[in-house]
Amino acid sequence: MMNNLQKYRFVCTLTFGDIYGQIIVWLITITVSLASALALMGARRPVYALAAVGLVVLLSLPFLLFAFVTTLLNHIELAPLEPGTKMEPIPGNVSQQKPVEATS
Repeated sequence: MMNNLQKYRFVCTLTFGDIYGQIIVWLITITVSLASALALMGARRPVYALAAVGLVVLLSLPFLLFAFVTTLLNHIELAPLEPGTKMEPIPGNVSQQKPVEATS
């Protein structure tokens, strides 16, 4: 199984610009819910304001996570390698950190 995976190139091409719109829409949704909560705070029962914000966040969060996950899955590439192709790390994705060594 592991030998078969070495014949493929696994690359994630997701960039911040791919999810930028989703983040903006969710921030607008939260801002509108907070504005409605402030409007309800003036009412006789401010518990409704807190419930409204909680409900909006609770109902919008699964949609946000679904959008993020599907966007991520759409940007994962698994491409077969031609025979004789040498695997080299992609520049910028290689960590320059050294592993931690135990001291005695």
